[in-house]
Amino acid sequence: MAFETETIVRFAHVDAAGIVFYPRYFEMLNAAVEDWFAAMGLDFATMHVARNMGVPTIKLDATFVAPSELGDRLTVSITPKEIGRSSCSLAAVFAGEGRERLRVDVVLVCMDLGARRSIAWPDELRVEMARYGDPAQIS
Repeated sequence: MAFETETIVRFAHVDAAGIVFYPRYFEMLNAAVEDWFAAMGLDFATMHVARNMGVPTIKLDATFVAPSELGDRLTVSITPKEIGRSSCSLAAVFAGEGRERLRVDVVLVCMDLGARRSIAWPDELRVEMARYGDPAQIS
């Protein structure tokens, strides 16, 4: 079962044409990832400050399917596809009014912020991440 969160397209997200300016989708995606980690019991404040751990994005592949406009309510779905030792590939889909707006394949890596190197996902987080994926696809 995918993780889902909602966002509203705000004035700051749109360009002069009245549609979401593409880099703003990536900000919304980052907010959705932050919501996902909070739902798994590890909010970004605790992660970054208390645990000195981060989850930078190391790869993005985006397909813009349909435009989103000011005031649109979008559902962002996050589904892990593969959870490695220190990385996680996931699919994110933005949808609104019954149609897809954006599909993104993302790779996150678990990182020790002080050492600036990858580290293994904490076991309890790995279990939580897997709950949102397709068991047949999670390794």
